Amino acid sequence: MSERDGFLDPVTSAGVFDFDTLKVHAGYDPADHHGATSVPVYETAAFGLGSPERAQRLFTFQECHPTYSRTANPTVGVLESRLAALHGVPGAVAVASGMAAVSYALLNAVGASGRVLSIYQLYGGTLDAFASLFPQFAVDFDAVEDPTDLTEFARRLTPETKCIFIESITNPLATVLDIEGIAAIAHEHGIPLIVDNTIATPWLLNPFEFGADVVVYSATKALAGHGNALAGVILESGDFDYANGRFPHFTERLWAFRNAEDEPRSILEVSPRTPFVGRVRNVLLNYLGATLGAFDAWLVLLGIDTLSERVHKQCESTKRLIEYLRTEPLVDRILHPSCGSADADLVKKYLPRGEGSVLSFSFKGSRQQQQRFLESLRVFIYQANIGDARSLIIDPALTTHNELTPAQREKLGLGLSTIRISVGLENPCDLIADLRQAFAAVR
Repeated sequence: MSERDGFLDPVTSAGVFDFDTLKVHAGYDPADHHGATSVPVYETAAFGLGSPERAQRLFTFQECHPTYSRTANPTVGVLESRLAALHGVPGAVAVASGMAAVSYALLNAVGASGRVLSIYQLYGGTLDAFASLFPQFAVDFDAVEDPTDLTEFARRLTPETKCIFIESITNPLATVLDIEGIAAIAHEHGIPLIVDNTIATPWLLNPFEFGADVVVYSATKALAGHGNALAGVILESGDFDYANGRFPHFTERLWAFRNAEDEPRSILEVSPRTPFVGRVRNVLLNYLGATLGAFDAWLVLLGIDTLSERVHKQCESTKRLIEYLRTEPLVDRILHPSCGSADADLVKKYLPRGEGSVLSFSFKGSRQQQQRFLESLRVFIYQANIGDARSLIIDPALTTHNELTPAQREKLGLGLSTIRISVGLENPCDLIADLRQAFAAVR
C-alpha cells in the first residue's frame, strides 16, 4: 500500500501483490475521489482547464490530467491502470471495442505503409478486415498456413513486415500458439509481436511473460464477463525499441507534441516509457475517435472484480461438458486445448491455470438436423458473443465468420458443421442436460 491507505499504485504494486488483490484495488485511490470506495463514473465530456497557464502545461505534456474524454477520462483511466497492473506493464489505452483495439494496434505498428504477418486461425471479422479493409490504408497481410511451424513464420517475413499478429488461443478452433518462439523470431527481425489474448484473459495467460510486445483484448468478452458493454484494450511492455530505424512514425517530430518552447517532438520524447500506447492515444484515438465511454469502462471494471473466480468456474464446467460430448454419437470432433486440438506441451507451458471456456465440435448430421439441434436448446443462448456469464452457442461459419469465402474457411479449417460453445456460469449439470435433450430431439 502507499502512504494513502487503500491505493495500490499500478506500477509499484505489480509483482508485489497477488492478481486477486490487484484486480479490485490497482490504479484507484479513494482519496482522489472524495473517499468513494467504488470507482465513480465520470460521465462528462470535458474537464475545466483552470487557467491559461495550466492549459499550456497540459497541452505541452508537462502535466498529465484529463482535458477531454475522447482521449482521457478518470473512470477509463482506472480501467487502463488496473489492466496494466494485472499484466505487470507500464501502459494501456482503452478504446470502444475489441475491433478498434486490433485496428489501432496494427495501424500504429505499420505507420504509413507496410505488411503484417499473421495466421488464418483468427476471428472472422479480423481476418476479413485483413483482406478487404486494411489494404485500402496501405497495410497488407501475409499469412502463415501452419501456425505450429515456427520456421514458416521466419520464412514469411519480408523487409516490409512491421509486426506479427496472433491470437494466443485461436477462435474458434482453439489452437494454442508458441508465443515465446514467435516473439523470438519477431525480435530477431526487429519487429514487435502483437497478441490478441481475448479468450485466455490475463488470469490464464500473460503474454508479456513470454516476450509479447503488445497485447490487445476485446474486453467485451471475458474481461467484462457479463455481456453488457463493448470495450477494447491495448497494452504494451515498454521494452521494444521503436527507434531501431524501422518505425519512422515513432521518431517523427510533430507540432502537436511540442514542448513549452514550441519545439516539435516525437512520441518517443513525449512518452519514452510507453510510446506505443502513447501514440495510439494521442494520434489514433485522438483523431479517429473510437472512445470508450466512462459507463462502459465502469461496467468492465465490475467484471474484472470477479475475473479469476468466473474464469476458474467456467474452465471447470468446460471440462465437464467435454466429458459428456465425448460420449455423444452426433459429435464428431471436439476442439479445445485440453483434448488434443493443441500441442500438449504448449498447453502445459502457457495455460497451467486452465485451458479456457470456449470449445468447438463438429456436428455429425445433416444441416437440417444441426439447425434443429440449435433450435431445441433451452439454456444455451444462440448468440455470437463469447466470455459471457450465460452459456452461448453458435455455428461460426454462418455467423461470426460469415465474411469468409469457402476458400478462406478451408484454409482456416472451419467447416459448416462446426458448432462453438462459450461456457457460462450455470450449473454444468443443467448445461449437459440441455445438450442431451437437444441431441435427443434430433435423433
